[in-house]
Amino acid sequence: MKGFFKILALIVALMVAIVIIVPFILPVDAIFSQVTTKVEQTTHRKLTLLGDKTLSIFPTLKLELNDVHLANMQSGSQVDMIYMKQLEVNIPWLSLLSGDLKLEKFVIIEPNILLEKNKAGEANWDLFSKVNENTQTTTSSTSDKSNKQISIPKDFDIQLGEVAIYGGKLTYLDATTKSAYEVNDLKLTIELPSLHQPLIIKGAVSYMSQTFALNTKISTPFKVITSQDFNLATTINSELVTLNFKGNIKEAHKVIEGTLDLQGNSLKNIIKWQNIPLIAKENAFNEFSFSGNMLFADEKINLANLNVKLDKLNIKGQSEIEIGGRVNINADIDLGMLDFNPYLPEENIKKETKVTIKTKAEPIVWDETKIDLSALTTFDADIKVKSIGLKLKDVKLGTNAFSVNLHKGIARIGMDKFNAYKGKGEGKVFINANKVPYTMETHFALTTIQAEPLLTDAIKLDKLSGSGSIDWQLKTKGNNQKQLMDNLNGRLGFNFEDGAIKGANIAAMVRSAEAMLKGDFSKTGLDKGFDKSQQTDFAKLSGMLNFQNGVGTNNDFKLFSPLMRVTGKGMVNLPKTKIDYGVSTGLVSSIEGQGTKSRATGFKVPVRVKGPFHDINIKLDISSASKDKLKNKVKDKFKKLFG
Repeated sequence: MKGFFKILALIVALMVAIVIIVPFILPVDAIFSQVTTKVEQTTHRKLTLLGDKTLSIFPTLKLELNDVHLANMQSGSQVDMIYMKQLEVNIPWLSLLSGDLKLEKFVIIEPNILLEKNKAGEANWDLFSKVNENTQTTTSSTSDKSNKQISIPKDFDIQLGEVAIYGGKLTYLDATTKSAYEVNDLKLTIELPSLHQPLIIKGAVSYMSQTFALNTKISTPFKVITSQDFNLATTINSELVTLNFKGNIKEAHKVIEGTLDLQGNSLKNIIKWQNIPLIAKENAFNEFSFSGNMLFADEKINLANLNVKLDKLNIKGQSEIEIGGRVNINADIDLGMLDFNPYLPEENIKKETKVTIKTKAEPIVWDETKIDLSALTTFDADIKVKSIGLKLKDVKLGTNAFSVNLHKGIARIGMDKFNAYKGKGEGKVFINANKVPYTMETHFALTTIQAEPLLTDAIKLDKLSGSGSIDWQLKTKGNNQKQLMDNLNGRLGFNFEDGAIKGANIAAMVRSAEAMLKGDFSKTGLDKGFDKSQQTDFAKLSGMLNFQNGVGTNNDFKLFSPLMRVTGKGMVNLPKTKIDYGVSTGLVSSIEGQGTKSRATGFKVPVRVKGPFHDINIKLDISSASKDKLKNKVKDKFKKLFG
């Protein structure tokens, strides 16, 4: 037992001796000189030490360097490419004793790393282009003048083992695009056992106060440096978004292909994080995802098997995006069921503090929220779109297909297939977003459309039912809904069959007037307002509205039914949401059916249709000739009664 303790004591004594003596006998300056020489040979950049250097041997041989600088390229914007507050280099004992220096582990404390491109497109991270240019190489690559030929000797290798980075920041500057980005609070581990083995990067960085966890694997750094094809797999994860990419980098880094998956819980939070103003509803711009096959080549991004989800929207298709100069988008997209309403701004409607039972329809107020179409001037597009349904405010469309051509802020939208309100149609929309106020033109032809739901949803007018056709050529300009209504010009024609005008029974009113004019004062109902229980049925209703500054005038209004003929003229005032029509109503003396060609209308009485859209009144107009005739009849009646 005593012999064991003697051996143990001897070992401890030797270890203490090594710890005390070795720092005095090891050539620290020589070790640092070997490190700097190897770095300069590898990168062709000078490594400078302005601070202290110390060497410790327990538990491993570790060289600690303070205030370390790695030079930038000569055309760089700063002197240093990398500054390190402290650099710890772990060196294997056997490597040192054999004379073949190998580096086992680097620990970098608070670095300041600058990656930049100058105006000529030269990158300061191109550290290998001048290494042993005249030696035999295993491979080489050439690219355009912004990338010099890069070659590596066949026996050259870098074996760093593990590189740990704590704190500091990384800045990217691109003088060709005048862009700048910065990530900080680095916590990274880089595993580089060899240039010919996979490079693995793990850890986290902070960008704009948001932490992103990284996990990246590159097939071999050797292929990256020599511009050969290599594989890349990366995952970026944060509270805002998760991104996964797995693919290949080809043709001297000019081609990228692979699968891309992006998803997050709140697009709203990402927009806010980027300091972009957004006023959004609670159910809008929340959960999202994006996935597809990606190919980047010749400054074009091709996306196939595209699947985009946002809230309840589900968009599929394929697209090609040119990003070399002005952004140009070509796409073929299936929107599924597209509901725009969650993404429209809230309307400025005054809300009562107490809500009682609703007894009367409310006036219509056009929205004055500013419309911003400036985004249409930033890119060009040629897009084909289809959907199984579309909602925009109260307007609802069925299956439709349309095309969008956008060039320098001028959009042309073609409705190639249109189904809505049990009808079909086609049309075109023209929008000029180049200058404010925006100008818009629409040309539509709709057939077999149901009038009541269409007019109710579009302009809140629920007084007309029936099936028929509408066609219009309208143009307007403005920055909000109200201005668009105020500046509406053009024409709108309508032709409906087998419907009704709701709110009054015009035939009954005419009969009442006829009875009074014959002296029967027991009849009433000459001056009634809107009554839900009453309606005027028709076999045909037609006319043409000519709009000027939002006011549509009509001089050929016709309404025919088996027992009544109505003709007239009037106006529809969209800015003030009111209607004013004067019509002449006559009763047919006999029932001849809808196909009658007889113009006989028997007794005629003028009728006034007037009021705001939400409260239209239909009543007899006895203010002129009819009123005089009625007065004369009354006078004659009194003369006979009283002499």
